[in-house]
Amino acid sequence: MKIVVSGGGTGGHIYPALALIRTIKKQYPNTEFLYIGTEKGLEANIIGRENIPFEAINITGFKRSLSFENVKTIFRFLKGVRDSKKILKKFKPDAVIGTGGYVCGPVVYAAAKANIPTIIHEQNSVPGLTNKFLSRYVDKVAICFQQVEEFFPKEKVVLTGNPRASEVIGSKSKGILESFGLKENVSTALIVGGSRGAKPINEAVIKSLSQLSSKPYQVIYVTGEAHFNDVKKEAELLGANHQVAILPFIHNMQEVITSIDVVVGRAGATSLAEITALGLPSILIPSPYVTNNHQVKNAEALVENGAAMMLAENDLTGQRLVESLDSILLDDVKRELMGEASRKLGMPDASEKLFALMLNLVKGRPKRKE
Repeated sequence: MKIVVSGGGTGGHIYPALALIRTIKKQYPNTEFLYIGTEKGLEANIIGRENIPFEAINITGFKRSLSFENVKTIFRFLKGVRDSKKILKKFKPDAVIGTGGYVCGPVVYAAAKANIPTIIHEQNSVPGLTNKFLSRYVDKVAICFQQVEEFFPKEKVVLTGNPRASEVIGSKSKGILESFGLKENVSTALIVGGSRGAKPINEAVIKSLSQLSSKPYQVIYVTGEAHFNDVKKEAELLGANHQVAILPFIHNMQEVITSIDVVVGRAGATSLAEITALGLPSILIPSPYVTNNHQVKNAEALVENGAAMMLAENDLTGQRLVESLDSILLDDVKRELMGEASRKLGMPDASEKLFALMLNLVKGRPKRKE
């Protein structure tokens, strides 16, 4: 079997694609993959490290305001379609899946027009422009949040969840907390502002360090590499605190997240997939800097089901952060109820569901004539 995967721009589009690829490789080791992205995108480096064959096309996204750049983008899209057709004709895939980002536009469109089985995967509760456009042409639209169904043709929508959820299951390791200088049998919160960190979250945590030092729980606090030195200096001025481990970045996040009791962070789709797959309560601080404010919508899906609390970045203070942590970590009943609500929303078999959807399309489509 041959499969083309396309997705780029952010890790939220790329890592679910990689999770799906790993699942397929486990079941069908002889499957051939081709990843189509852009040379300038994050995907070029990430996919390169995974030793997955990679082809690049030149494409940019549309501006949301009137701009001459949009005219250029149309021409780039048309050229991208032509280039994608050549790549697809040479590779001869059995299926094509787009996991988000504007690079998927010409790739998946070209595949659909060539009668190749196609799927788009929408991770968020509010779809991007590319997926809304492609939904008219693809065979199936795989979604992670029920709320997004209204934006797509109903007969095409299938709730599969996010493949990243499947990767955190069974990845628990012993001694993770001890490796950070913390205790293994103490309730633990993970505070993280995304891979690059978030200044407002860092400021709130710094202001709460004195209070956190006297709590019966402990904290893993990820600052982001750009902010680490400044945060560390501030923390040293406040004195040593053995209950808070301050780190610039965590490379083994899949293992760490299985060892903690509550997550504080942004509301990106991939993070929420992992949190709910593990049945963890969360305190969500949606980023206000994303398209269509989709992180707020993502967070609301958990809050409405009792699985999370939400703090707006504008309202975030050290005191409010500590109060929110106390309300969960010092209340066993509430923590268990939130955890159970989170688990009910989780889809730990998401990767298998997405692959099964793809297999059904491939099996149901007559072989193309060359």
